[in-house]
Formats: sequence, C-alpha cells, structure tokens
Amino acid sequence: MAQAKDYGLGPHTYPRGWFIVAESSELDRGPMAVRFFGQDFALYRGESGRPVMLDAYCPHMQTHLTASDSATIVKEGKQIEGDSIRCPYHGWRFGPDGQCDDIPYHDGGPFPRSAKLGCHHVEDVMGCVMVWYDPEGKPPAYPAPKLKEWDDPSWVRWELDHLGELNLHPIEILDNMADAQHLGPTHGAPCEFFENEFRDHVYIQRQGGVHAGYGALLISSTWYTGPGLLLSKQSFGDVVTYELIANTPIDDGKVKVWHAALAQAKGDTPTDEDIEMARQIQAGALDAFSSDFSIWQNKGSAVRILQQPKDGPFSKGRRWYKQFYDLAEKAGEYHKELNGVLHIKDFPAPDERLRDFEADLFTEA
Repeated sequence: MAQAKDYGLGPHTYPRGWFIVAESSELDRGPMAVRFFGQDFALYRGESGRPVMLDAYCPHMQTHLTASDSATIVKEGKQIEGDSIRCPYHGWRFGPDGQCDDIPYHDGGPFPRSAKLGCHHVEDVMGCVMVWYDPEGKPPAYPAPKLKEWDDPSWVRWELDHLGELNLHPIEILDNMADAQHLGPTHGAPCEFFENEFRDHVYIQRQGGVHAGYGALLISSTWYTGPGLLLSKQSFGDVVTYELIANTPIDDGKVKVWHAALAQAKGDTPTDEDIEMARQIQAGALDAFSSDFSIWQNKGSAVRILQQPKDGPFSKGRRWYKQFYDLAEKAGEYHKELNGVLHIKDFPAPDERLRDFEADLFTEA
C-alpha cells in the first residue's frame, strides 16, 4: 500500500496529534504491549490509576517491558510498583518519566545515564487511552477532544468497537470528510446540503439528507480534532447521538481503527432498557460505518484523485491533513491559508438549524 512519501506528506512519516492507543478498560487487565507510529511501546496503568506509555525496550539488554507473560514477577502481579514498572528480565525499574529509579543488584552511586526510556503524554479521555504523538517531541499543541455528555449521568457511556487493522494510509480515511458524493451510493442517504470548514487543527463537515431506507432526515455535524479522532453529532428523526471513529497509524500505510456511539437515556439515570437501546444504536451506527470500512479494506491507493467539480474539496482536505506531517512551526501557515468555509457547486449550504444543532460542539478536555 502507499506510504506517506507517496502522498507527498513529509517531512515526517507519522502525524502529530492525539490518538487512541487502547480502551481504558484494557489496562485494568494489566500491562499491554502495543505498536504504533512504527515503534513498540509498553502501556500500563500505575497504582495511582495513571496511564503510562514508555518506549518498550529496556536499555539494559533490550527486553520488551510488557510483551512477556511468563516471567515470575509478571505472573505474581509484582511488575507494577507505584506508577513505575520493572523489566521482567532483571527487574530494573522505570518511573513514568522513563528514568530508571532502581536496579535490584546495584552497588550504589548514580545509575547509568543511558538507563532511561522515552515517555509519552497519555490521558484517560471518554473511556479511551489517548496519547499525544509528536515526531519532534513537542508537548501537546491543543487539548484532547472531549464531549461534555460523557460526564452527564443521563447519557449511556460507550464501549469501543475494536475493528482491527487496515492496510490503508489514513489520509484516505480523512477523504470521507470532503466526499459528498459517496453518501448516497454507500449509505443510502444522498445529501441535500453540504459544507466543510477548517478551524486550525479542526476539520468540520456539515451535511444532511433523507435516508432512503427509513424515510427520515439524517443531519450531522462531524469534526476531526487533528488527524486521528473523529466525533460526530447526529440527528435521525427525534434521536440525537454522538459517534466516535478513531484511527491510529501502526506502521506507514497501516492503521488500527475503533468505533463507538453515545446515546441518551430517557430519564436522569440509565435503566437496563436504556443501556440496551444505546447498544442497539451503536450497532446501527457501526453497520453504517462498516460500509466505509469494507470499501477501505478492498480499495487501491488513491495517491491522486481523478477530481470532479462536484466531488467535494478533496485537495483542500488533504492540504489540511498535511500540516500534521510538517514542522510544528509551520502550522500557522496552514491555518492562515485554509481557515474558512467551503461549498460544493450546486449543493445548498446548511441553514441555521444545523448551526444551532452544533452550537455546543468542539469542546476539548
């Protein structure tokens, strides 16, 4: 499959931004070995509840910190001490800052300067472990996205659908944001109005149309916060839901994908009936998303799109996406060039109802 260089994205191979690396509940079962951005990582939850992600390989003898389940300290549950973790081979201990803070047989004096691991900024957000990844090693340029409804007890919290890996460069997933013309053939809901907007690191799609299968109007306001996290507020009849779609690069040209949906209970506290309804809503949203996913599984690399005037602003969307592969200092140049609203020929713009619908969106943790 095509890689970042084929799309002319560089100078970096992987984009900066917030990305999901695990579902929060997975860490409750113990440390994890994960691979993203062409690297191996050790991911675990400290005794304080803090999620920690370190480079995977102990500098002593290059042992993966969390890939082994046979070592005694792992089987006995003794690998995590406070928010630190011990290597399963010789017991060297590393803190959440990546510094070695104990060697069991050390004779005293300072630890070797190279006895440290790269550490990464991770947060628990909406049931997801999110990492800020920056190939230049800079701190987060913007907060992780968060829906205020997640903390509202009348909403049923999602559990993630783990969709596995796609041999596809994520730029082709982002193309959906500009793709007005696939909504009819792929989803049975040809849009009657459509527009895109760029706001710095946020990419917005507003659209609506009658779903042929149900005869009801579906409207949505969808936004990417950076290159890897999509949230969408959707109204279908009198039901309002939120959808999450997340992609995180594993290697160049390969991504891992998650999906979820958030639904509101009928009362202040969700009942078993509300929870079942929310699970059915998420299953329905997943069924719709599966149409895209199946196409992505079986398509070639559209390094260049045979652009038509009414396709949607693919080139602008890809230009917005490129900022995350460029030097961080150049982000403002992309914002100055792209910020604003875009329309497609012969597509009406959304009316004020949709702007009212999204008035409380784009909040961040």
